[in-house]
Amino acid sequence: MLHLRLITPADKTDDVVRLIERTPGTAHLAVVAGAARNPAGDIVMCDVAREAGDELIDSLRGLEIDKYGSIALENIDLSLSLRADKAEDEAPGEGADAVLWEHLEEATHEESTLSVTYVAFITLATMIAACGVVLDNAILIVGAMAVGPEFGPLAGFCTALVQRAPRLALRSLIALLVGFAVAMVVTAGFSRFMNGVDLFHLAQLEAERPNTNFIYRPDWFSFVVAVLAGAAGMLSLTSAKSGALVGVAISVTTVPAAANAAVAFSYNEYKQAWGSTEQLLLNLLGIVVAGTLTLLAQKLLWAWQRERSARKHQLA
Repeated sequence: MLHLRLITPADKTDDVVRLIERTPGTAHLAVVAGAARNPAGDIVMCDVAREAGDELIDSLRGLEIDKYGSIALENIDLSLSLRADKAEDEAPGEGADAVLWEHLEEATHEESTLSVTYVAFITLATMIAACGVVLDNAILIVGAMAVGPEFGPLAGFCTALVQRAPRLALRSLIALLVGFAVAMVVTAGFSRFMNGVDLFHLAQLEAERPNTNFIYRPDWFSFVVAVLAGAAGMLSLTSAKSGALVGVAISVTTVPAAANAAVAFSYNEYKQAWGSTEQLLLNLLGIVVAGTLTLLAQKLLWAWQRERSARKHQLA
């Protein structure tokens, strides 16, 4: 269940209450007249099943509550109520399958913003991966994958394509490109420094490296894994199963590929640098394609479920 808290202008409160009462999947409606001060109005609260949340929010925005008042939504960790159980039964579909598009856009907006923290994380992850590729250490590579924050902008870009939000798409693209560019430049400098203090050696980079040579040898398996990871990542975001994102992060070689390209470039090993760049671009493409198609499939599926539910109510 989700908890919905609204500030509504007094002249719209009755419309809001009627809307909530006729929406399947709502419970525990409460109205506190005149309680809001900024903006002035009434406070309306209710609980709503996750699968009914997106439709209700769309309808509230149709009443311009977001413009003249406020719409706030939060997860309920525990709800002991027979009425809540009944509301979940009345709501169409399953909560695990529901997509809260407004919440997804807000979450990806935050994750895809170019910030000092984002650049710091992706740079540190790339530097860790640089150590991993030089030492041929798979543990360091996995650690770098887990630290890398690049899935945020990728998810934001996919969401922007599906929701036709050009500003979010541009913001995500800038964060992705600038983040990787800064990380690779800093990592190239880091590689030269490590070489200067005799910790990195060209011979290590040119060695066979059985644990990490896949990073600069892209093939169709790289694309297949990126597609699967992209689909899993978008499902984890839309279903609020954020723990799965860790598994997604360590499934694709975006950060390690960027690191290997930077290290190879610092040693003028342009063949390896290009192979790693191909690996990076192939993985990014696979994630974007799979993430976008996953969101489109979810959007179509949920629209079909809504239509089916509406037909049932009409027949009833």
